[in-house]
Amino acid sequence: MRRRRIAVAAGCCLSFFLGTLLNVLFIPGFDHQQRQRSGVTPALAGSPLDLPEEDRGSRRWELARQIRERYEEVVRYQQHRAPAAAARRLVRPLERRLMDLAQPRTSSEQAVRPEKGKAPPQADSRGVSPAGAKIDLALEPPLLGCRDIHNVTHVHYLGSGYTKAVYKVVLNRTLAVALKSVDFGGHDIENCVRLYAALEACYRLASYKLVKEMVLLQRLQHANILQLYGYCYQDSNDIPDTLTTITELGSPLEMIQLLQTSWEDRFRICLSLVRLLHYLAHSPLGSVTLLDFRPRQFVIVDGELKVTDLDDASIEESSCTSNSDCFIEFPARNFTLPCSVEGRCQNMNEKRNLYNAYRFFFTYLLPHSAPPSLRPLLDMIVNATGELHWGIDETVAQLERVLHLYKSGIYLQNTTWMPKAADYQQIPDAAIPDENYRCWPSYHHKGCLLSVFDINEAIEICENHSQCKAFVLTNQTTWTGRQLVFFKMGSNHIVPDPDKITYVKVTG
Repeated sequence: MRRRRIAVAAGCCLSFFLGTLLNVLFIPGFDHQQRQRSGVTPALAGSPLDLPEEDRGSRRWELARQIRERYEEVVRYQQHRAPAAAARRLVRPLERRLMDLAQPRTSSEQAVRPEKGKAPPQADSRGVSPAGAKIDLALEPPLLGCRDIHNVTHVHYLGSGYTKAVYKVVLNRTLAVALKSVDFGGHDIENCVRLYAALEACYRLASYKLVKEMVLLQRLQHANILQLYGYCYQDSNDIPDTLTTITELGSPLEMIQLLQTSWEDRFRICLSLVRLLHYLAHSPLGSVTLLDFRPRQFVIVDGELKVTDLDDASIEESSCTSNSDCFIEFPARNFTLPCSVEGRCQNMNEKRNLYNAYRFFFTYLLPHSAPPSLRPLLDMIVNATGELHWGIDETVAQLERVLHLYKSGIYLQNTTWMPKAADYQQIPDAAIPDENYRCWPSYHHKGCLLSVFDINEAIEICENHSQCKAFVLTNQTTWTGRQLVFFKMGSNHIVPDPDKITYVKVTG
């Protein structure tokens, strides 16, 4: 009996010790002093847990193993050096605005590094936890931090996925940004807690996806990747150092709404996408693939497509011994890529991205309502990417060619009908406020507002619309520099307008 009591007591002590150890070691970046002594970058060096062999096979051991794997994945991305060009890039106007918005830090608010042998500092008034209890990215200094998001206004929940929740907020009553954090009610946390009954450890597991995304947003600098403005560690739900990232705000990509926009805007989305995929194929980290490639992973910012969700991105290239190992499976098609002499599947990450671009974007957005003379080239692009006959380099070159033909007006030279401007009376400094009719697609939901390259194209459109009796040139242009024109079904009421020119069809 006595031996049994001793064994039970020893077991309780061991359980208490392991529980305490796990709670401490699960905190990202905990081994601060050891990392300083070893001279390793203090951002992510070290492992969050040394797994005890005697616990192998237990649920706690399995959770610890997953956390360590997530942690080591983040380390791999963090240890890649940023390109020199990105490190020396000029401050953009928006970044200057963010610097102006950011509240100044006093010397007492800077991160405090604990001296050897001393206890780490407690959380300060900003909610910043001890340096050893969080991941310090050791990248560019964040433009915004905890102080900047303490007094936000116009908080609006945007949505959530398996791991993260996203909110729209306004900083300093002027700048709208997105805040991302781990969703405690999300699929990842709920499943993990149900399996392991360890909320804090489950949070750490989920938070590494957010940290990975934050690292990638810093490492991958491109116009079609969402900008990271900053981040904040603060206590939440009785868990220390929960992470919130502050990013550029975009509008959700609604495919049904996008299908109702002009071909020019839909082409811009596809062009943005291939430029992004070209960068990812040749990024400083190597070829990056988006494993969770769906329209909901993208947003629109000022008409440009930007990827916002990078926690499922990967730079791992599949190894192979034969071509049969390089098998890519999609719902409607399968492909086998060649296995290189180095034992890697050639361009698998690039081709996976490209086919996803084809099946989610190109087939719906590129050909429909395009200018007739451009459709053969657009059909060729869609077919070549759908069969993976092209790589991303050829695809982006062909779409840039389409852009050149469209912006320059060369595509109009293939038309056989030449309109006569003499058939229309020009009325300078005048507009027609009413007498609208609807056409599709249009930049205006209550009228027919289209873009044209020149006056001849405007006349051709008016001739092809049975309702059109006049049109009004505005001083507004699209992203390609084309002029916006209102097409009218009459000219009974013409008013002065110094910014417009009206053309009325001459009858009789």
